[in-house]
Amino acid sequence: MARKKHTILIAGATGVVGAAAVAHFAALPEWQVLALSRRPGPLPEGVVHVPLDLADPAACHAAAPGLAHVTHVMYAALFELPELVAGWRDRRQMAVNEAMLRNLLDALAPVAMGLRHITLMQGTKAYGGHVTPAPVPAKERWPRHDHANFYWLQEDLLRARQPHAAWTFTVLRPQIILGHATGSPMNVVAAIGAYAAVRREAGLSLCFPGGGRYINAASDSRLIARAAEWAGTHEIAANETYNVLNGDMLVWQDIWATVARRFGMDAGPPEPCSLTHTMPLREAEWARVVERHGLQPLTLAQLVGSSWQFTDRAFAHGLDNPADSVLSGIKLRQHGFADCMDTEDALGHWLERLQQQRLLPC
Repeated sequence: MARKKHTILIAGATGVVGAAAVAHFAALPEWQVLALSRRPGPLPEGVVHVPLDLADPAACHAAAPGLAHVTHVMYAALFELPELVAGWRDRRQMAVNEAMLRNLLDALAPVAMGLRHITLMQGTKAYGGHVTPAPVPAKERWPRHDHANFYWLQEDLLRARQPHAAWTFTVLRPQIILGHATGSPMNVVAAIGAYAAVRREAGLSLCFPGGGRYINAASDSRLIARAAEWAGTHEIAANETYNVLNGDMLVWQDIWATVARRFGMDAGPPEPCSLTHTMPLREAEWARVVERHGLQPLTLAQLVGSSWQFTDRAFAHGLDNPADSVLSGIKLRQHGFADCMDTEDALGHWLERLQQQRLLPC
């Protein structure tokens, strides 16, 4: 088989971002895809799985010969602690995430002589929104927010090595990511769908469980993948940072009726509750949903993981007047990437995808 023009190594290939990137690049005729993850998963035809624990430096070194032809890296691997939000400020979590990237770079350095570009994923925590409300809109040109974050450790690692290497890098910062990966710690789509299914099973309307209204935004994982392709093939993106957003704004309460219709439900009045505390207690009801609709035999814990915590935060549970969270998408457009998506349509797409895969009921 003739070698393709590009070989991309997607680290974290079973995550929400990684899975969408694998699907995107696998469909491009000039790209060979290596999907790096600890556990195997379904992959498109032609994609090569690289079973590897990035936290194990010896394993990374042993895998290095198989990575010699890598020209691009999309780094979407992530280590999160069980207490998701608290873990964002945990030094051990930061150290593990830094070590994982370092181990991969150390493995690639002596063998991947054709490496040209690395895409690094960050997010809105770069603007310190989990510490204190960020000014609106948040812009990439601002000085680094003064708080401890593994983003800075990973970015500093790249910046220290880049002047001595032949590759460049690009940092992408999405907001709430829409996509799917089973058991992901930050999969709001699966959490919404499972919550709706359990409410419907109980004969209830789909009441919004969060807090007060606020403006934020979302990033479809397919759009992130396209932005990564653009960043890896355009010189203007070398060593730059970009917010990657669908392009519209999001107020959860204003699209909630659309979500309810997807499941044939009425959107009842708001009913604040902590999904983190209530939904893990609904395994028996979820099991009935699975049996009644012939779904894949996954528990709520297997399907949603710790995404209940992330969804509570996204919905501003417990906050009457949450601060708006808005990133500026201007820089990316000014530099030449003008793709966009409708967030309401994107959410509908991913809910339908999970229904088609028999992970959620129709």
